[in-house]
Amino acid sequence: MKSAGASTEAAVLTRPGARLEVQTLGLPPLRAGQVLVDVAFSGVCGSQLLEARGLRGEDRYVPHTLGHEGSGTVRGVGPGVTKVAAGDRVVLTWIAGEGANVPSARYEGPGGAVNSGAISTFMRAAVVSENRVVRVPAETPLREAALLGCAVPTGAGAVLNTGRAAPGDSVAVFGVGGVGLAAVLGARLVHADPIIAVDIAAAKLEQARRAGATHAVNAGALDAVEAVRGLSGGAGVDLAIEAAGLARTMEAAFASVRERGGLCVIAGNVPHGGRITLDPFDLIRGRRIVGTWGGDTRPDHDIPTYARLFLSGRLDLGALPITVYPLESVNDALDDLESGRVGRALLDMALSQDARPGPPTAEEVR
Repeated sequence: MKSAGASTEAAVLTRPGARLEVQTLGLPPLRAGQVLVDVAFSGVCGSQLLEARGLRGEDRYVPHTLGHEGSGTVRGVGPGVTKVAAGDRVVLTWIAGEGANVPSARYEGPGGAVNSGAISTFMRAAVVSENRVVRVPAETPLREAALLGCAVPTGAGAVLNTGRAAPGDSVAVFGVGGVGLAAVLGARLVHADPIIAVDIAAAKLEQARRAGATHAVNAGALDAVEAVRGLSGGAGVDLAIEAAGLARTMEAAFASVRERGGLCVIAGNVPHGGRITLDPFDLIRGRRIVGTWGGDTRPDHDIPTYARLFLSGRLDLGALPITVYPLESVNDALDDLESGRVGRALLDMALSQDARPGPPTAEEVR
């Protein structure tokens, strides 16, 4: 399929730390293994914030597009693509699944070539690698579907896949933004008990209670490790999920798990060069710590499963607080995410450039 003469609007990072620029880019012809998607919603998450702020180390690809989770409808497919077809409703995810792996795309910008990876979603139409798209049931709302590209598979997957939580396991989630709230939802799915949410923001802790947390610990007012141990019978929890992306929070999450089998799963990202400090004797005593690559998600199996759980009412994606922004307000979305003003920011490609988010509504908070 050729896209000669077609164009899209996209948020472009021109240099590390710069404000993103919304530019009109020429769409390239589709190569073998590529899919053209009309993006409906794009998630804005912490790792994209770090990249935009220049906190992920050397960036050799500027200028480039951003965004690695979203939802949309397939407009067309390149040679050899069999996984999806025009008209399919899809989730866009950075987590590689089945299909061809085409690691890059290149658009024509006003100042020359603009690079893109296998996936970008801060744009109205995107050329995406086949293995970064997952078809979901046609009745899946695209707004909620966007959450299935990163937040839900990473957070819920850290509990279900990496942590292998079982009914009755005690679970603590450190940092209850988008990924952390999804971890709470995952713990609720398997009937973990207790489910302890830890954060410094009272509003986020209240949202975590609505998502299914049985207890909330304000780490700004209490010693979080002692509080979590106290709520889990004194020994520590079976499973701790770190989703705040802070070194001190990672250390606290590890200290909160029980000896002889307790597991800490690191899902958050610290800025490039960040380090954590652990006491090796804690490892000898049986505390364990691992990272998770996108919740160890199998996209083509797990993402449709999450969609079906949502449609059946068992996965309450409405518990994730969403604030929507037009593409032209992408920098506002990044600023609000950085300040903690919003839980999960979504770029809505149907919003006009005059739309500006005010305080989150009751519906968005729910």
